[in-house]
Amino acid sequence: MKIKFFADTICGWCYIGQSRLLKALKNFKNINFVLEHASFQLNPDMPKKGMKREDYLIQKFGSIEAAKPMYDRMVQEAKKENIKFNLEKIELTPNTNLSHILTKLAFSKNIGHEVLSKIFDAYFFKGKDIGDRDLLVAIGKSSNIYEKEIYDVFLSEKEINEINKSDVEARSMGINGVPFFEINNKTYISGAQSSANLIEAIRANL
Repeated sequence: MKIKFFADTICGWCYIGQSRLLKALKNFKNINFVLEHASFQLNPDMPKKGMKREDYLIQKFGSIEAAKPMYDRMVQEAKKENIKFNLEKIELTPNTNLSHILTKLAFSKNIGHEVLSKIFDAYFFKGKDIGDRDLLVAIGKSSNIYEKEIYDVFLSEKEINEINKSDVEARSMGINGVPFFEINNKTYISGAQSSANLIEAIRANL
């Protein structure tokens, strides 16, 4: 069974959605799942160096105060999954191109969710700049991906184009927010659904 997971690496709801998906999959011991990461950029026009988080929140929500209710709810939902956010540590909203490229590489090696979790953790728990090339190389190396291989894909024009293409294709499907799940090319689920809902959707495709 193929499950395509549309996500952005600066999306807290995607971190929650990933956790719920992995929990759901544990209920199907005898099913072979093919998991694919589909890159989606919440901010496709983000400068390569990113921007100050305070400026980003004002630009996105109108004010920091206006953003607070959504983030408070997200933090509470994360706690239900034993995920801790330290949003106050985040100083920069990064460009996510490179983190998507590393995630795509990791999925090709069947360690995609392991690496994606480390990227999420670096950003949401440690407040790190996940647009930083050296940080991402360190994350990849910690999962036994060769340093040279990571640097090579980061320099590949083809890989950058693929990430942008994935984002455009997602929007052409009508996807304007993530997480978003595509199951067996026929069932579509939007948002950080509960594990129970994901289990039900997977069962319907057996």
